[in-house]
Amino acid sequence: MNAPAQASHLLPTIALRPVPQAFLDALQQRFGAQCSTALAVREQHGRDEGSLQAPPPSAVIFAESTQDVQDAVRLAAQHDVPVIPYAAGSSLEGHLLAVQGGISIDVNRMNQVLSINAEDLTVTVQPGITRKQLNDAVKDTGLFFPIDPGADASMGGMAATRASGTNAVRYGTMRENVLALEVVTASGEAIRTGTRAKKSSAGYDLTRLIVGSEGTLGVITEVTVRLYPLPEAVSAAVCSFPSIAAAVHTVIQTIQMGVPIARCELIDAHTVRMVNQHSKLGLREEPMLLMEFHGSPASVQEQAETVQELAKEQGGNAFEWASTPEERTRLWAARHNAYFAAVQSRPGCRAISTDTCVPISRLADCLLDSIAEADASGLPYFLVGHVGDGNFHFGYLIDPDLPEERTAAEQLNHQLVARALALGGTCTGEHGVGIHKMGFLLDEAGQGTVDMMRAIKQALDPKNILNPGKIFAL
Repeated sequence: MNAPAQASHLLPTIALRPVPQAFLDALQQRFGAQCSTALAVREQHGRDEGSLQAPPPSAVIFAESTQDVQDAVRLAAQHDVPVIPYAAGSSLEGHLLAVQGGISIDVNRMNQVLSINAEDLTVTVQPGITRKQLNDAVKDTGLFFPIDPGADASMGGMAATRASGTNAVRYGTMRENVLALEVVTASGEAIRTGTRAKKSSAGYDLTRLIVGSEGTLGVITEVTVRLYPLPEAVSAAVCSFPSIAAAVHTVIQTIQMGVPIARCELIDAHTVRMVNQHSKLGLREEPMLLMEFHGSPASVQEQAETVQELAKEQGGNAFEWASTPEERTRLWAARHNAYFAAVQSRPGCRAISTDTCVPISRLADCLLDSIAEADASGLPYFLVGHVGDGNFHFGYLIDPDLPEERTAAEQLNHQLVARALALGGTCTGEHGVGIHKMGFLLDEAGQGTVDMMRAIKQALDPKNILNPGKIFAL
């Protein structure tokens, strides 16, 4: 299968814009110790978990309030200097890279819970709070926030990238769970979008416009999200299969039967081996499904028994239960550490990570052909997937000193995306576009749609200072 004609992003396009000394002086005068130009600090804020690189930003502002963000953006707008929001730094597609220079606004100090409205099942937080910190803050209410992208990402970053993760098959993504935002615009004005009401027909849905905009339309300074009651009963299970195909067909049948499974994760045999070595586990080194069921004790038992029967029909074996919180935590920690387990399996490597999402009925076609291509390439790789909603991730492990390995990994990435698009899927189910998938967005959406996105960007950010060089070129 040919790679998409538009998709060629081995390195970001570097086109640095000047950062006047007068602007840096103004930052120092306004922010004092909250402004750093130290190289180590700038380098930390100029990279993410992906493999692309660019020069670091010229300064880092440690914002502590919405007013701080407003003042930093206003100064940047006066001097035509790019602004890049920064929180946990866990993105994978180059979202944080200063490809046009500028400054980084770090919102990690803005990490407070502003209000918990347990009766309405909502909470409002600042953008720097992480999902684990949020759940610690609300645990005494009997509620929880279910979106779990794996990394302990910030709520602002999760909203900006429209994150999802392991629980999305039951609870949806950030798109469904963000109710309202406070956003600082390109002019430095703070606006509010949405309300805590469950629904609204009032005007344009600006909340949905900002969610997933990757910092290109505004800097998020408050987020209001849905909470959910902690399930009365939770049970996890692992099941090994003789083949990837058998595991995937079990998932497809589970979803098509309407079983309300909360999590359904696929791990291939290579990755299980890496996880065993990293986390000192003894999991069977075969394709594996890691599942979780939420509900009443009776409904959890019914769901689990149904899936167990479906698994048996596909040759699933070693169906093992993890009912205690400690056992479940151990299993999910191993799954969340799969990325780090894979990277450590080849010392000095970098992971070219990608993700796609396809309709559940086409999951087997997309996944099995992509595995065959990866095996034929000879590159080591890891494979995990939130397969309950048709989403999966490959990570190709390359030697950064061997350009031919990066080229091979990018070619596999292109072929995977082309296949997903041909099957009615998307170029990215979770990671976002950033820099790495700009061409793929054009292949998926078409020129007219991307032109409309570009028009929105130009209308809201005429000086192109908000995270420029991401999603599409201007």
